Amino acid sequence: QVQLVESGGGLVQAGGSLRLSCAASGRTFSRNAMGWFRQAPGKEREFVAAISWSGANTYYADSVKGRFTISRDNTKNTVYLQMNSLKPEDTAVYYCAALRGPPSRWYELTSVDYWGQGTQVTVSS
Repeated sequence: QVQLVESGGGLVQAGGSLRLSCAASGRTFSRNAMGWFRQAPGKEREFVAAISWSGANTYYADSVKGRFTISRDNTKNTVYLQMNSLKPEDTAVYYCAALRGPPSRWYELTSVDYWGQGTQVTVSS
């Protein structure tokens, strides 16, 4: 069992930055790949970014590539999402996720073992 708690969401103007954190507890955190997904009102939940258990490999959705950075600190059982150059279309609830399976499937919702409760990010124009 893994418990995930997100923090760091809020309201920011377009062009601004936010850093989300996801604190994990329970089963050995460092053995899991981790990811971030988001869900905007009226839309399906979508993949944002993922990071391998060691932190050596990262993956991004095309819509955030070059603007968002995922990282992790296994000594603190925490994964981060640094979001820069935010756009109104980035407005969503952001969810942290513990992932399973091969990297080629980490963008799929079915690869998620555990979800956090979500944190709201709102970008005003």
